[in-house]
Amino acid sequence: MKLLVCISKTPETTAKIAFKDGDTTFDESGVQYIMNPYDEWYALVRAIELKEKHGGTVTAINVGPASNDVIIRKALAIGADDAIRVDGEASSTMFVAKQIAENAKDYDVVLLGKETIDYNGSEVGAMVSELLDVPYVSYGTNLEVEGTTATVTRDIEGGSETSEIAFPLVISAAKGMAEQRIPNMRGIMQAKRKPLNVVAPVAVDNNVVVARYELPSGKSACKMIDADNMDELVRLLQEEAKVL
Repeated sequence: MKLLVCISKTPETTAKIAFKDGDTTFDESGVQYIMNPYDEWYALVRAIELKEKHGGTVTAINVGPASNDVIIRKALAIGADDAIRVDGEASSTMFVAKQIAENAKDYDVVLLGKETIDYNGSEVGAMVSELLDVPYVSYGTNLEVEGTTATVTRDIEGGSETSEIAFPLVISAAKGMAEQRIPNMRGIMQAKRKPLNVVAPVAVDNNVVVARYELPSGKSACKMIDADNMDELVRLLQEEAKVL
């Protein structure tokens, strides 16, 4: 069984977000980067668990410049066998999906986190499955494998849904799929010797460009209303919060 795990580089969760160049570019000044937690905790760890149980290989793939190698090495330290870095800037969702699909054709299962914590788009998985013309299950919370069949469970409104799907397939992983693993010293040392293959990107026509970024409005101060003053509460909900 060959498993491919897509990993992204995202700003650390406490990073201060700002933009420059007329709000068209993310300002990276002083920003620390990490592996996208959903990719790491859920997709990567579950792939490693399946390899340990059934055998096979786990390959991590990332689209980005050489500075991304540090997060790729972390994936190798956690337990991936090798890695691929597509040497190109992740300029759009379609660009990333095209690069992954180009390198995913020989894999049985492609896993990725449900979304990245910076853009929260949840688009790449569906695009990869379409480009590969294989089934896709989003927001999976459990994945089991028997032979060449995957059993995937995901939460739906009012319950859960379980599907049995023959290889190959693409799965985006959500909470419940696995638990975080911390790289140990042995894994960190082994990661230095594991293959990290750098490949050239394929050409992609980007039909989407960023016009501008905008930060959300700041949160207003909390207002305390006396429990007996329902008229004032209703007025504030109507006139200020505009939810009634």
